[in-house]
Amino acid sequence: MANIGMPGLILILVVALVIFGPSKLPEIGRAAGETLREFKKSTRELTKDVTDPIDDMKKEARKVTNDEK
Repeated sequence: MANIGMPGLILILVVALVIFGPSKLPEIGRAAGETLREFKKSTRELTKDVTDPIDDMKKEARKVTNDEK
């Protein structure tokens, strides 16, 4: 996104306005926001599925180490 720059972003917005019209742009923005939100949620859940067992193993290792002392 950083490589686009302000003129490129303005050009993209103007083209989108011409193609879709002012009545459709809010709907498109809302759909894009919902899609990103769902993607983030799925990513968090997938990451949690992987990291939770690792965290549990670390807790067990700490417990065993503390019990030995």
